[in-house]
Amino acid sequence: MTCPVLSTRITDAHEAAQYIQPGDNVGMSGFTGAGYPKAVPAALAERARRAHESGEDFRIGLWTGASTAPQTDGVLARAHAIATRLPYNSDPTLREQINAGEVDYVDAHLSHSAQHMWFGFYGRLDVAVIEVTAVLPEGLLVPGSSVGNNKTWLDQADKVILEVNHWQPREFEGFHDIYRGTALPPHRRPIQMTEPLERIGEPYLVVDPDKVVAVVETDEPDEGAAFSPPDEVSRAIADHALDFLRAEVRAGRVPPDLLPLQSGVGNVANAVLQGLDGSEFTDLVAYTEVLQDGMLDLLDSGTLRAASTASFGLSRAGMERFHAGIDRYKGRILLRSEEISNHPELIRRLGVIAMNGMIEADIYGNVNSTHVMGSAVMNGIGGSGDFARNAFLNFFLSPSTAKGGAISTIVPMVSHVDHTEHDVHVLVTEQGLADLRGLSPKARAARIIDHCAHPDFRDRLRDYHERAWGARPTARHTPHLLDEALSWHQRYLETGRM
Repeated sequence: MTCPVLSTRITDAHEAAQYIQPGDNVGMSGFTGAGYPKAVPAALAERARRAHESGEDFRIGLWTGASTAPQTDGVLARAHAIATRLPYNSDPTLREQINAGEVDYVDAHLSHSAQHMWFGFYGRLDVAVIEVTAVLPEGLLVPGSSVGNNKTWLDQADKVILEVNHWQPREFEGFHDIYRGTALPPHRRPIQMTEPLERIGEPYLVVDPDKVVAVVETDEPDEGAAFSPPDEVSRAIADHALDFLRAEVRAGRVPPDLLPLQSGVGNVANAVLQGLDGSEFTDLVAYTEVLQDGMLDLLDSGTLRAASTASFGLSRAGMERFHAGIDRYKGRILLRSEEISNHPELIRRLGVIAMNGMIEADIYGNVNSTHVMGSAVMNGIGGSGDFARNAFLNFFLSPSTAKGGAISTIVPMVSHVDHTEHDVHVLVTEQGLADLRGLSPKARAARIIDHCAHPDFRDRLRDYHERAWGARPTARHTPHLLDEALSWHQRYLETGRM
């Protein structure tokens, strides 16, 4: 703490939480378990519990960069302190409350969350609670392990509470690139960035010192992500994806060092990254929203030259490794606001290769990333839509079955659509890979069933498609038997098996 003005506002978390009132919209830092506030949410949850015991409805609107961790989403959800939530969530308690109708959830594209705030679509932001590494004079802040929407929350909030986390290494200074050149339509200008690691901003967040009502000091680690070692299924998915990239290089559509890589969160995506290590692909660059252990491994081996991201999504072991060798990552890892990491214009200009998971896909290539059986949200769309719609090449990855083989992840019609057939290039399961580019719906159906569906379900899917084709001779572009398509999901709900 080297800012003489803000050093006078140091207080404890309970005093800081008094600045947040029932019904306030609160923007908090945090993105996939990194850089979220630790102390103020706990104090706020305690205050909400006491209020509820006395009959007062104490709930807030909670806005973040993406998911946070049990110390933020979890503690507030358990205290029933959240009325609305955006733009992404992965906490199991909060998920239950969203699906029970207790919490109103706005599942937004990550690239939309900051700009919709500027546009006034979300209403007023009363308080921002932002974790930083250090506070410097003149309102300069050294960000930490995630940036997310922190710039926008600091700009837009009426009041600001800072958590200065001394666990975050002071050497973080210089790792960030905060772009402040955004403007509202009709005054927007192109973002002048043509390389993934090109700096277009400053290394600091900025806050108006007059808005800062409290500064809380902490020394607590990020929760970190939990990943399982790649299993046989995820390795098979990775092998199919890598073989396809090799074919794209041979065809001259992709250069030997590929194009900037984006990888969504999860074990399958990590397996693809692990498959790149030790392959012929070298001197790679990532332009992504989350940097997981797999990318850290690639940086350590030299397979990955550099990575631009909005946040870390590292395991505890990965965080310890990063902290221990932080100096060797400087200049190779650049953290940005998610309005830049997920910006459609930049993703398209840079020619990103995007890899994301899915819950299910249908025989025509529509993908469901968010809802189980069409109604219960899992986590949210996150940044998958930002990248899929604008990538040079996109992959959606999943095992071919779920629930121990009881249910096919390839279905006649998805129960919820996040990515339409128009935006999906490649589907991959452990069974194989379906390249859908340039194909009609009929050709897509044949390829997806033959290459991606589990053998236990292929005949049933072929039979469905053939009968749908014959049912209405004047409606064969994307033929469906609507009642039967929905029954695939209904049978699972009723019996637990297809």
